[in-house]
Amino acid sequence: MDEADPDQSRLPLPHWVAILLGAVGVGLVPWTLWLTFSLPSRHTSEHYDLAWVGFDVALAAAFAATTLAVIRGSDWLEVSAAVTGTLLVCDAWFDVVTASGPGERLEAVLEACFAELPLAAVCAWIVWDAERFREATVLRYADSYRRVRDRTAS
Repeated sequence: MDEADPDQSRLPLPHWVAILLGAVGVGLVPWTLWLTFSLPSRHTSEHYDLAWVGFDVALAAAFAATTLAVIRGSDWLEVSAAVTGTLLVCDAWFDVVTASGPGERLEAVLEACFAELPLAAVCAWIVWDAERFREATVLRYADSYRRVRDRTAS
């Protein structure tokens, strides 16, 4: 892409996409207010375990996709890192707000502070500075891989 022409770096999306997304964002404000006052503070779910297992499967898949994107130097690196980071922040949020009792809440907060949010920050850094990240990791990995492959081929 030529840096002199900023239009080349933009996706050719129709104007209605921005209108639709903006309208949904604005519409979420009254919806969220309504939920705030209408939802019960306690709710029992029959498939609570399935919801969390499914979420963790999605998180594991996102980690796998991001790992493969790093190893392969894929153009999907930014997207997969953004998905993984977003899922990690969601995981931290829901772990903390659904924790029962002070012990479980402390465990959730510690896990968020020392695992999920730092990993989400790494993913955000990848998204923010993907080109330099590729040079620092993917190219280094590729060089190491080539050296090992050449030694075993000899």
